[in-house]
Amino acid sequence: QVQLVESGGGLVQAGGSLRLSCAASGLTFSRYAMGWFRQAPGKEREFVAGINWTGSRTYYGDSVKGRFTISRDNAKNTVYLLMNSLKPEDTAVYYCTIDYVGSGNGKSERDYEQWGQGTQVTVSS
Repeated sequence: QVQLVESGGGLVQAGGSLRLSCAASGLTFSRYAMGWFRQAPGKEREFVAGINWTGSRTYYGDSVKGRFTISRDNAKNTVYLLMNSLKPEDTAVYYCTIDYVGSGNGKSERDYEQWGQGTQVTVSS
């Protein structure tokens, strides 16, 4: 059974940094692209970043380009999201997910399957 477990969220001041982790199990992790999405209260889930199976290609939502970095360690079955220069509008629950057929460049939820439970990120002003 595939499982995704996010961690690393918390409360941080504006301008600060956090690194999220997503540990995957129950699949051959290195075969699949991965993505991060976020959802703020009252808003739709939003694409944050994606990465292909080797980690050689990365993709970002417009609102996080230049501030967030996605990476992966296939030996550890883990994908990361390093978030710098955080803003209050980055406050959301962050989810990792699997792109079984693409390269992690899909920006719609429909491009992904299976989701973790999410980790809360709160940025104070």
